[in-house]
Amino acid sequence: MPSKGRFWLTQDSYSTVIAATPAQVYEMIADLPRMGEWSPECVRVEWTNGATGPAEGATFVGHNLGGPFKRFRWSRLGRVLSAEPGREFSFVTEEGGREGVVWSYRFEAVDGGTRVTESYDVQKIPVWARIIDVPANRHRELREGMQHTLEHLKVVAEGVASARPASQP
Repeated sequence: MPSKGRFWLTQDSYSTVIAATPAQVYEMIADLPRMGEWSPECVRVEWTNGATGPAEGATFVGHNLGGPFKRFRWSRLGRVLSAEPGREFSFVTEEGGREGVVWSYRFEAVDGGTRVTESYDVQKIPVWARIIDVPANRHRELREGMQHTLEHLKVVAEGVASARPASQP
């Protein structure tokens, strides 16, 4: 669990309820090339090495923009760890050839739709990134980014869900 007052990256999560089915919300999150539609940091994602969609072991490269005044640009290689429709989608980004940060999305059916929880768990990041984390308050930036991502996903998912005929899942 995250601790209040912490400024360095270890792990954190954010949840919201979306008025759509777990399968519908999973489909949107697991379509990584669409991540830039919800995330304030992700610019675009491309599947690599022949991958064409979410499957365990599929690889991709994500291109990001963030930091103070959105001045930092970076790309990360990633690999899908789990792709369980309607239950969980997770991936790990690579930092210097090693697993860096695990990002997970869990989907739980609840009254009114689906509780979606986005989380990150830092496995390894370079020393230079640790040094920048504190003055840039990267923890706050990621927390606000998760909230933004899920709130934008909610708007689109609820619009799509309400546009579907009642007989469709």
